[in-house]
Amino acid sequence: MNTIILKTASKYLLPLLLLFSIFVLLRGHYLPGGGFVGGLIAAIAFVLHAFANGLENTQQLMRIHPGFLMPVGLLISAISGMAPMLLNKPFMTGLWKSDPVPVIGSLGSALFFDIGVYLVVIGATLTILFTISETR
Repeated sequence: MNTIILKTASKYLLPLLLLFSIFVLLRGHYLPGGGFVGGLIAAIAFVLHAFANGLENTQQLMRIHPGFLMPVGLLISAISGMAPMLLNKPFMTGLWKSDPVPVIGSLGSALFFDIGVYLVVIGATLTILFTISETR
């Protein structure tokens, strides 16, 4: 699409949608939301930017290929799942810091697992959509 309204709106919506996706990510280990939904919102923000400004501009904006986010996210999730095993606890047992962190709340392994899922979802969604867009 090549409309000035969409280009202008996407310039303002991209940072707002990314901020909202981080809000949903951070809220997820207490209330509905989390890494999956937050990752989809972030991917939608980049897809909207690609519709308005072209795929090449969006890829330059991202600076890294979205396919790189998938193994990084899997590694973060795997480490957060295996960390309790170092303390002789079962795999995926929640570990929590005793003092809450401002803005984030209680810091725990569930948040790091959600961050990994967030990165995997962004990477997988954008890789699929960008690959489809490039072949047209």
